[in-house]
Amino acid sequence: MTESAENQATDCYSQDHPDFRRYLVNIDSISTHQLFTDCLVIGSGIAGLRAALEAAEQCKVLLVCKKRLCDSNTWKAQGGIASVLHELDSFDEHIADTLKAGCGLCDPDIVSLVIRQGPRLLEQLIAGGMEFDRKGGEIDMTREGGHSKPRVAHAHGDETGRIIAQSLIERVQAHKNISLLEDFFVIDLLTDEDQRCIGVVGSDSQRRSQIIWAANTLLATGGAGQLYRETTNPDVATGDGLAMAYRAGAILRDLEFMQFHPTTLYIAGASRALITETLRGEGAILVDSKGHAFMKQYHEAAELAPRDVVSRAILSQMLKTESTHVYLDIRHFDKAHFQKRFPLISELCETFDIDIRKDLIPVRPSAHYLVGGVKTNEAGETNLPHLFACGEAASTCLHGANRLGSNSLLEGLVFGMIAGRTATRHKVTNLADLRHPLLQYAIPDSDRSRLDTADVRNSLRALMWRNVGITRKAKHLEEALEIIGFWQRYVMDKVFDQPDGWECQNMLTLAMLMTQSAQNRLESRGVHYRWDHPDLSDAHFKRHFEIARA
Repeated sequence: MTESAENQATDCYSQDHPDFRRYLVNIDSISTHQLFTDCLVIGSGIAGLRAALEAAEQCKVLLVCKKRLCDSNTWKAQGGIASVLHELDSFDEHIADTLKAGCGLCDPDIVSLVIRQGPRLLEQLIAGGMEFDRKGGEIDMTREGGHSKPRVAHAHGDETGRIIAQSLIERVQAHKNISLLEDFFVIDLLTDEDQRCIGVVGSDSQRRSQIIWAANTLLATGGAGQLYRETTNPDVATGDGLAMAYRAGAILRDLEFMQFHPTTLYIAGASRALITETLRGEGAILVDSKGHAFMKQYHEAAELAPRDVVSRAILSQMLKTESTHVYLDIRHFDKAHFQKRFPLISELCETFDIDIRKDLIPVRPSAHYLVGGVKTNEAGETNLPHLFACGEAASTCLHGANRLGSNSLLEGLVFGMIAGRTATRHKVTNLADLRHPLLQYAIPDSDRSRLDTADVRNSLRALMWRNVGITRKAKHLEEALEIIGFWQRYVMDKVFDQPDGWECQNMLTLAMLMTQSAQNRLESRGVHYRWDHPDLSDAHFKRHFEIARA
């Protein structure tokens, strides 16, 4: 494992901070409705679904999700899932590509573990009813930026995530050992005096408090793209799992590494929509407002350069041309093939009257994937007994400082299986044997003014985009810390009874931690780029930054 530097960033709160909150809400276990389960899975993306299926082979599982089962980054994923399936490719090449993209911070053992599991787990998906696109009888593979070979399997063109999610959801719904609870907002992880995770406190669809006691709890809550004004992520991606893990005492790692997807549809007034980089893998050209193809001047691989390179190149070209966006040129594509290969993007273009035979597609980068997360080992275990994590919520050291495209679905599949299996090793034979301590936690009333959480949230997203975005510098990071700290003083001391309030508190907590981490990494590595420290510094920073509550 790469050398780590623990607690390099200043903690958001310590125990003696006047606004410190172990829990966001008042808790009284005597008067609160209670549920019991062997294994609690929080999240309905590929990692959570696969973990639930694995754990259910050995114990009873309760899977809860913030809104609907389909509300996840997995469902929105377009490009595909990377795996070595053809004889012209090899594990060694996929491993080498992943390590190169990770800029020295990948764990080679984890990379090898995940990539070598890929073909077997894709076969399991197919056996479970999943249908990948095929060409000449074999799974059709395409190429994305950073990959040396075509190794990205896709389904229904650019609807890979939805097809995978639907297949797993059907299996989860049919499994006799899995119960489902939608529209359940998990507010906090519960821990006992020995810092063991013993379940969660949350709010159901009727906004009633509930405690779920669990022998094992598995975080698969996804990422935090909603911390940024421009994002590909769904509304649910507010970083709740990471914030609640931090409050519980879990170690978080690599929070400075937020990956920005280079190409999202830019229509003023419309929400950002992902334009998969597979388009570039199949021949799309990036051009600026003057029609100039510019990528060759930034990287020898041009449109197939890693995502961090392409995102910064687009940003630089936008500044040079004083434009709000650049364009994807696919006018040379066959329209009939395009409609079949990329049905989602084709429909999206038609919605905004973009005729791909003669029009360019306006695009710009958006926040896409949080590389860091809750620190786990190769078994999916965190530093808190009986708490596990997988998927985007976890930091496994697979991605290093920059995720290779389409490795995320693969990681969710592999570590979902691993974490789900590990959790069953800690099961108890009888839930009645679990110690359920009396929990009573009261938060004192605050006499400070109340800020409008919707305004704070919108302002925070704009601040993160401006100051902790694709490029960073010390002055802007310091400004962000000061402003976030001000908002925290008037938000973190309040007790809310609705998801909007809890989300705002979680977003402020995670934004502070991410900004502190970015401030501490005085170099440019992967998706973390400092204008004031533009060079790579292996001597001082070829290591991970970990952060935990004091």
